[in-house]
Amino acid sequence: MQITADTVRHVAKLARLAVSETEVERLTPELNDILHYAEQLQQLNLDDVVATSHSFQLVNALRADAVRPSLPREEALKNAPDSEQGQVRVPAVLEG
Repeated sequence: MQITADTVRHVAKLARLAVSETEVERLTPELNDILHYAEQLQQLNLDDVVATSHSFQLVNALRADAVRPSLPREEALKNAPDSEQGQVRVPAVLEG
């Protein structure tokens, strides 16, 4: 596929980008080079390459879930600037 100046203008219009004629002249060969490189990559033989989502093995670093006693309500409410009926009271965030 060959990218033309008209194609660059059309794509810029679809993306709602304002491009000058100087930019169109500069972008046309650059986009052609990118497409040419992508075509080269498609010609690679990847039959023996194992599919991966990362270039290195990831290990889950999270701890296992375990039931533990939580902080008593009274203790947690000591840190609250204001409380009401056993709950933290916060300023209203709704606008009228």
